[in-house]
Amino acid sequence: MDPGLLDDLERKFQKELNAGTVALLLMAVLAEASEPRYAYDIAKELEERAPITKLGTLYPTLRSLESLGLLDSRVEPSVAGPPRKYYRLTKDGRAALAAWAKQWKQTSQVVNAVLKGMDHA
Repeated sequence: MDPGLLDDLERKFQKELNAGTVALLLMAVLAEASEPRYAYDIAKELEERAPITKLGTLYPTLRSLESLGLLDSRVEPSVAGPPRKYYRLTKDGRAALAAWAKQWKQTSQVVNAVLKGMDHA
């Protein structure tokens, strides 16, 4: 296969894979937090813990999750720059996270089981 085409296909696959995982990872980070967190702080943690995550999708994902009622936010002044918007999971957000995490685990088990046979190929 043409290496350029293979690269294009890999980027497309990764983009589609990231679409759902960013929301799941973002919500998991917020679920672990004892206090609301601002976007850049969340982005830094995701960059450390999930380096495959495309951070350009973080802000649209935050807005989307908030519009769905899964996140609450508040804006606070910042000492070193513009005001910061802090996010936290809502009760519905915690329920959605639990359901999505369960679905992720089931899906990843199935995919891993099917791909396991490729280890010897």
